[in-house]
Amino acid sequence: MSPAKPEDPRPEDLKSHGWKEAGTAFFFERLGLDGAAALAAKKRVPVHSREIFYFLGGMALFLFGIQVITGILLSLYYKPSPDQAFESVRAIVTEVDFGWLFRSIHSWSANLLIGVLFLHVLTTYMMRAYRRPREFTWLTGIALLGVFMTFGFSGYLLPWNQLAYCATSVGTAIAGVVPVIGKYLLLMARGGENVTGDTLARFYALHVVILPLAALAIVGIHLYLVQKHEISVPEDMIKKYGSAKKAPSMPFVPHFLLRDMVGWYVALGILAALAALFPWDLGQKADPFGPAPANIKPEWYFLFMFQTLEDLPSYLPSAQHPWIEGKMLGVLFFGFLGLMVALVPFLDRGAAASRPRRVLNFFADLTVALCIFMTARSMMIKPAQDQPAKTPQASAASPEGTPEKATP
Repeated sequence: MSPAKPEDPRPEDLKSHGWKEAGTAFFFERLGLDGAAALAAKKRVPVHSREIFYFLGGMALFLFGIQVITGILLSLYYKPSPDQAFESVRAIVTEVDFGWLFRSIHSWSANLLIGVLFLHVLTTYMMRAYRRPREFTWLTGIALLGVFMTFGFSGYLLPWNQLAYCATSVGTAIAGVVPVIGKYLLLMARGGENVTGDTLARFYALHVVILPLAALAIVGIHLYLVQKHEISVPEDMIKKYGSAKKAPSMPFVPHFLLRDMVGWYVALGILAALAALFPWDLGQKADPFGPAPANIKPEWYFLFMFQTLEDLPSYLPSAQHPWIEGKMLGVLFFGFLGLMVALVPFLDRGAAASRPRRVLNFFADLTVALCIFMTARSMMIKPAQDQPAKTPQASAASPEGTPEKATP
């Protein structure tokens, strides 16, 4: 005989067990939350001296939630057209109650999110948390970093100010130097030969439709893989205790979750201080025929690429080819670097002290040092006061595809 189906609680049962318990049972049965509760009760987090690194994932998810909420609020007032975009953002800042604060929170949280993701990727590499069977967890994490950097680039143009217009002109021009497909990438990004209202419409659709859908899908897959394969235990802990299961751990709910929430409060405090004390500047309305602002630079997470491309000569001599475009080699180098980062789990197949691991560590140290050095160098370079700024049209039409001082 099949078991009898549970019936809805009767009024007398609600009095005996309490409305809270009855309501919880009602929703757990209807929504099928028993499996999620069992999974949360089963999940454990390794305890060791580097467990603070585990907070980065939750902090990134928290900042992503802030991005979603503030982005929805801003989209209620934003008008994605060249004639109204700048005025709508100015109205948000000056007329909407706390509009300036929500815009600053949205901009600063984007920068903090990318910074946390950089640290999350770096600490994941250091702890070798990409080892089998977590290769696809690593790949989805790298994909998320790329998606959120694209978020930053696409959102930069939406206020339609002069700095964003010129930066987008140059950033999309860099895509034009990619061999074979560069011209098509340029036309696809801009919607034409130049940055126009079509470019703004494309960036708006990318920023509020395409990228959010991609981010939600990848975040969902990433979280599923984290739950499926559990949190990685460092190799030294496995060697010390004999296996990952024997290593000390704590329940995720409520012990680690409460600690994770402390990380959220820290991120919220930093974010609130930055947004209130350093509100995001609006600048001047974009003028396609106006001069580019002096010493244009991208956001900090693009500075290492920007400065490297700036330092490369326009052309490089070669035995096979008399002249090779320097910026083309720079773009290819960063594309190759991104591919190598994505393939780290498949390149590191040996033990912790194996030769492949030592080679990877050498190149990882070299890459991080290069990024830090080029970022610091770009920040220390002062604007040249004696050089007239170029117009965006002149910059985009330069033979190299990028102006002398330009950035995405």
